[in-house]
Amino acid sequence: MQATMKFGEFFKERRIALGLTLREFCRRNGLDPGNVSRLERGLLPPPQGRDTLEHYAGLLKLEKASDEWYTFFDLAAAQTGRIPPEILEDESVVQKLPILFRTLRGQKVSEEQLDELVRKLRKV
Repeated sequence: MQATMKFGEFFKERRIALGLTLREFCRRNGLDPGNVSRLERGLLPPPQGRDTLEHYAGLLKLEKASDEWYTFFDLAAAQTGRIPPEILEDESVVQKLPILFRTLRGQKVSEEQLDELVRKLRKV
């Protein structure tokens, strides 16, 4: 997966990996081909609801808790400007987010803060 991949591109790659055309995928799963096409092309934002995302992940045969599963949910969250909910459930991680944000903005953080952030991220 490319580092700059968008949700729709990932969705389309997974559908194609299943060997399904857009129309066949939609026919088998009772989806509207126009909406799925717009989703894959980035003209519609990723769904925000967890149930809808889990439904789509199932249709794409993503194994729960696999790297692809998390990538799917992370891309959906990132593209809609959200932090994945399971990250927000861990208060110790939430407390480290400001350090991450400052780092991403290129602002100065201490070496100790960066080391702690890396340790924390490796545990997640």
